[in-house]
Amino acid sequence: MEEFLKSNGVQYEHHNVLEDQQALEHLRSRGIKSLPVTIIDDDEVIIGYFPKKLVPALKLQNVPIDLSGKTDWLAGKYVKILGGAVRATAQFTQEQLDAQVPWRPWSLRKTVLHILSFPEVAYLSHKVGSMSSDDMRASDERLEDVYTAAQMAEYGEKVSRDIVSFLNSGNQDAFDREVPAHYGGEVTVLELLNIILSHSTHHLKQVYHYMQSDLGLTLQDPATEADMEGIQTPEALI
Repeated sequence: MEEFLKSNGVQYEHHNVLEDQQALEHLRSRGIKSLPVTIIDDDEVIIGYFPKKLVPALKLQNVPIDLSGKTDWLAGKYVKILGGAVRATAQFTQEQLDAQVPWRPWSLRKTVLHILSFPEVAYLSHKVGSMSSDDMRASDERLEDVYTAAQMAEYGEKVSRDIVSFLNSGNQDAFDREVPAHYGGEVTVLELLNIILSHSTHHLKQVYHYMQSDLGLTLQDPATEADMEGIQTPEALI
């Protein structure tokens, strides 16, 4: 985002909400829950990196809009993160999957399925037109029979293939479709996938910590720091 603004000569103020409590409270007061966000003249709000909105809003002239790099990046990151979740799943016994995790009233099975299913719901928003609480509940209901580690891994691999296929499709209309989302408000499908990538990555980090500190497991072929590079997640793990 900052590279885009700098390269096009846009003057701006940068606020890091991890350090600037006043900026954080300002976003909360406006109901803004996702980052990055650009606020123009304290009026127009653009969530995420959305050049097709930024260019006209900032009155930029002759700025080419090419999101191919973004789709390639997202596809590669989803392979890494979802693959890491699938490989972690293979390390769990059914008893461990059925047990509740310590940081929320969910089973480990539900937590891992959350990592895998939210990207699917985000990607499918280009068809259904939303990623609402109802959409997420419907996804949970569809996955009630995905119970064993093997079934979860098979599901996760399918989600990864479907998302990569979508991101490689070049379907610009689908990428740019604006959908109401539980995470991010009114965003494009492409930006929603970016938001949910951060969400799933954060939960994967929590699962990795739980595996090592509570279950005493050694991570086998986990997603690495390099795999997660460039994905924004909260500093606090829990």
